[in-house]
Amino acid sequence: MVRALFIALAVWTCAAHAQEPYPAKPVRMIVPYAPGGPIDVWGRVLVGELSKGLGHTVVLDNRPGANGIIGSELVAKSPPDGYTFLYQTGSHVANVHLYKKLPYDSVRDFQPITQMAATYGMVLVVHPSVPANSLKEFISLAKSRPGKLNFASAGTGNATHLATEMMKAAAGLDLVHVIYKGGGPALNDVMAGQVETMMVSVAQGTPFVKAGKVRALAITAGKRAPQLADVPTFQESGFPGFEFAGWHGLWFPAGVPKNRLMRMHGEVRKILFSPEIKKRLDDLGLIPVGSTPAEFAQFIKREIALYAKIVKSARIEPQ
Repeated sequence: MVRALFIALAVWTCAAHAQEPYPAKPVRMIVPYAPGGPIDVWGRVLVGELSKGLGHTVVLDNRPGANGIIGSELVAKSPPDGYTFLYQTGSHVANVHLYKKLPYDSVRDFQPITQMAATYGMVLVVHPSVPANSLKEFISLAKSRPGKLNFASAGTGNATHLATEMMKAAAGLDLVHVIYKGGGPALNDVMAGQVETMMVSVAQGTPFVKAGKVRALAITAGKRAPQLADVPTFQESGFPGFEFAGWHGLWFPAGVPKNRLMRMHGEVRKILFSPEIKKRLDDLGLIPVGSTPAEFAQFIKREIALYAKIVKSARIEPQ
C-alpha cells in the first residue's frame, strides 16, 4: 500500500512538473571536475549560451573528486525536475567497470540528453626536459628506466588514464601513475616538471604545446588533429590499430518530464551547430554531435561494452 502511494505521488509530481513553464528558475549544470580542464572550459561557454536560449541563468557547479562520481551522484539523487543536469565524459560509463559499487546505477538512474561532442583524441605530451622527441624515443627511454617515469591523469578510469594504460599495454611499458582530481592540475604539474608525461585532450593540450611548455609526441585518434597537424598518430608511429577518442555528454536524473528533456536537447543542438559556436568547438578540438536522447542511450550501451574490454586488457582491478 505504501509503495503504491509512493508511486502515485511520484507520477503526480512528474505530471505537475510537466505542466509548469520550464525553466522558471535558474538551472544548475554539474561538472564533476576541477576548474581549468577541458570540460570546465567548454562548460563555461555552454552555460552562457544556454542561459540565453532558456531565458534563465544556467550555473556551472564544479564538484570534483572520485573520477566524477561525487558530481554524478549529486545529479542522480537530485529531483527529476530538469533543474540539475550533468556534463560528463566517457568516464561516466568507464566507472561501471572501475568500481565494485557505485552510489548509483550509471544507466538506470540517469536520463541521457545528448552526446554533445567527440574529440580528436588524446595527445601524449612530455615536459621539455624529457629527452624524447618522438613516441619511439619515449618508449626507448621508458624501457631503459622501468618504474622510474611518472604519468599524470585526471583520475583512475578517466580518459587520460585509460589512454595511457592502452599505450603501456601496447608498448610493454612500466610507468608510475600519479592521480589528480582534474586535467588542469595534472597538466600543471607536467608543465612544472613534477611529472614527466601524460595523455591530455587535444583541446586542452594544444595551447601549451604551441607555447613550448610541453612537447607533443603522438595523437591517439585514427587521424591527425587539425590543431596539431605536425604531430603523428600512434598508428603512424608504429602501432597499427591503436585508436582512442573521447566524448562529452549531458544527462538529467532519471524521470525528468519529456517536454523538459526535449527543450534542453533542442537548445543544446541549436548551440552546437550555430556557426559561431561550431568555430569555437573546432578551436577546442571538439566535433559537435548533438544526438537524440535515444541515440545517445544506444551509444552509451556500446561504450560500456568497449570500456569493459579496455579495463580488462589494462588489468585494472575494480576499486
